Amino acid sequence: MLIDDLKFDIRLYVLVLSINPMRIYLFDEGLARFSTDLYEKPAKANLSNLYMHLTNYSINAKNKEKFVFNKNLDDTD
Repeated sequence: MLIDDLKFDIRLYVLVLSINPMRIYLFDEGLARFSTDLYEKPAKANLSNLYMHLTNYSINAKNKEKFVFNKNLDDTD
């Protein structure tokens, strides 16, 4: 699955209070991470492009041309 031709992953946080009976709470907020280069089907020519194939923050933050840092903590865009 892609969003606007970018790979992504979604993290949802849950709290499991008990198994029997099953009691699970889903936290109101989650986290979505995106790659910074448009996805192309893996080929020998693009396998080394980590910005296309991985969604890791620490990797994509190094993509100076496309990664946008938040200016302050209240900036959630």
